[in-house]
Amino acid sequence: MREFDKVKKTDVELDAPKLTYALEDSSFDEVCEKLNSAELVALPGFCDVHVHFREPGFSYKETIATGSLAAAAGGYTAVCTMPNLKPVPDSMENLQQQLDIIQKDAVIDVRPFAAITRSQQGKELADMAVMAPFAAGFSDDGRGVQSEDMMREAMLKAKSLGKVISAHCEDNSLLKGGYIHDGEYARTHGHRGICSESEYAQIARDIRLVKETGCAYHVCHVSAKESVDIIRKAKAEGVNITCETAPHYLILDETNLREEGRFKMNPPLRGSDDREALIEGIKDGIIDMIATDHAPHSEEEKDKGLAMSAFGITGIETAFPLMYTHLVRKGVISFRKLMELLVVNPRKRFNIPIGNDFSIWDLTEEYVIDPDTFISKGRATPFAGEKVLGKCRMTVFNGKIVYR
Repeated sequence: MREFDKVKKTDVELDAPKLTYALEDSSFDEVCEKLNSAELVALPGFCDVHVHFREPGFSYKETIATGSLAAAAGGYTAVCTMPNLKPVPDSMENLQQQLDIIQKDAVIDVRPFAAITRSQQGKELADMAVMAPFAAGFSDDGRGVQSEDMMREAMLKAKSLGKVISAHCEDNSLLKGGYIHDGEYARTHGHRGICSESEYAQIARDIRLVKETGCAYHVCHVSAKESVDIIRKAKAEGVNITCETAPHYLILDETNLREEGRFKMNPPLRGSDDREALIEGIKDGIIDMIATDHAPHSEEEKDKGLAMSAFGITGIETAFPLMYTHLVRKGVISFRKLMELLVVNPRKRFNIPIGNDFSIWDLTEEYVIDPDTFISKGRATPFAGEKVLGKCRMTVFNGKIVYR
């Protein structure tokens, strides 16, 4: 590893080769602790393996251009986009539409997931073989694959192609019309709840299939304590499994809910015991990475309360400041651990090189999160008004300044 380096604010024109960093250097935490108002710090380009950039098909929510620039503003230089698009990338023809837009408009490394099944309907496998060389992996994110036989077939195909299955785990038979966590808030406020079993039951099923097929398997947006326990046991048994959680599940729980659409996401904010289990999961390495599940919607779609608003929040511009403020500054995890969660582990699992990508941060600047300043078209965030530390001053991708 190369030496970690500090950069003075007075260095207006920054020379990329001089901005070096180390992920394993013992001075990493020490350097960060000594930061003061006269210093900036260079960090490796973050990698988010779960974003929704909405194009093609839903460009009124987000585009590759706005999404990738928002990612750069958050310090990200690589992202993987989810396939709930129109058309669904279930064939090379459909995937090519997205690849063409990425080639034209993306300012960072944008790698699309291809769909597991045609139209994400869970009935027939997508054209996995032909899409594999162009896809980050395979996912039907937004929907769980309900058929065990179909998931087994998909895993076998992904295994033969050397690709990861990235699973949205949700058993539809257990949803029962729910839209927030089936907990105290739902009961006292008259809302229909989503039980945790709808998540962890399908994770357990898929782990059994991974043992059978040998597929490389990744669990999206883990939210429940039972899921953490099941994944912990699977890892102890040597199962080829990784998983992610999102910043909102680590900071918030159902006690923070308000009757506003900006608190509605899927999976939902669960109980405080779930949040604590997730924190323990990242501390002990059971949860491998933090992904934002950046899911922008229009103002109209998010302005209908908890019951009627669309699922999903905006998160890629605020992820690092929130994690730095709530986890690192409070001593929950080290800075090095945060870099493993945001940089090392996601890139390793999905084979995404870093090159000379980096971002420049002022970790001493305190400010209030204001959705009106977002580059993303999405404005819905449960963290509006939250005071955080850490402002991105510049992001460099492939030797080029893509955000200043």
